[in-house]
Amino acid sequence: MKTLILIACTVLGSALHAQTTNEYTINLWPNDIPNHVTSSSKEEASNANHILWITHVQTPSIDVYLPTRRIATGAGVLICPGGGYGGLAYDWEGTDIAKWLNAKGIAAFVLKYRLPGDASVKTPNLAPLQDAQRAMRIIKGRMTEFHLEEGKIGVMGFSAGGHLASTLGTQYNREVYPKSDSLDQLSARPDFMALVYPVISMKKDITHEGSQINLLGKDASEKLINQYSNELQVTTDTPPTFLIHATDDGAVPVQNSLLFFDALTKKEVPVEMHLFPKGGHGFAFGYDTKGLSEWTVLCYNWIQALSSSK
Repeated sequence: MKTLILIACTVLGSALHAQTTNEYTINLWPNDIPNHVTSSSKEEASNANHILWITHVQTPSIDVYLPTRRIATGAGVLICPGGGYGGLAYDWEGTDIAKWLNAKGIAAFVLKYRLPGDASVKTPNLAPLQDAQRAMRIIKGRMTEFHLEEGKIGVMGFSAGGHLASTLGTQYNREVYPKSDSLDQLSARPDFMALVYPVISMKKDITHEGSQINLLGKDASEKLINQYSNELQVTTDTPPTFLIHATDDGAVPVQNSLLFFDALTKKEVPVEMHLFPKGGHGFAFGYDTKGLSEWTVLCYNWIQALSSSK
């Protein structure tokens, strides 16, 4: 009898866990992946300086991280990890950030997006934006499941992920893939953007060269460079934006954030920017530099103030 009771409890416990888990994965494209060609490329994950480094993404997805219902604020954030469009710093600028947001009552969705240089991608520059638009539409289409509230769904990006996030925020209505289901009828516009040491421009002497080459190729036309220079894509409908950068960033010049700040203010888009004298590039939470980790407090307060004004 004790054995039967133990088995029953185990089965019940497993079932309850399956129904209430706050972490799971959703594939972006349940049917055909747009802009895809068959290749021998395979996804790879490695440890690079104690960071989970993912390359050759074949099945783009979002990893869902939900806060406990008791502290949920109704806000959600799509997170775009960086990696120069050559890889994804998946925990450093992705899942670790998601867990921090969860602790603040904010739902998080880590985007594993296709990388433009992969052999399975037909038109390189389109793939990341296709995945980001689709991810935002999935999140909006499943708001009830994620316990989200209208007007509280934003995007956060780091480095090249910041470029992708700002591309989504400025080019959310650009048709980059054929609509395949009801989710694709939804707007992909984020309600806000939080950009951390972001690549913004693709212009020479401002951009991060590696990101530019990986996304656009070595001989990109001026038209394509301008298309992905997001300081040129700002409109009055661009979402409110939060910017973080270190002025000693040797990889992505601080001018990227300054240019975006200037473009946003000219269009009267609400924007808040914080520049730190030290921190370099790729600092994530910023625990290695005194005072730098305060950006997370500033960002959370900004999201809360923005959400409460809805």
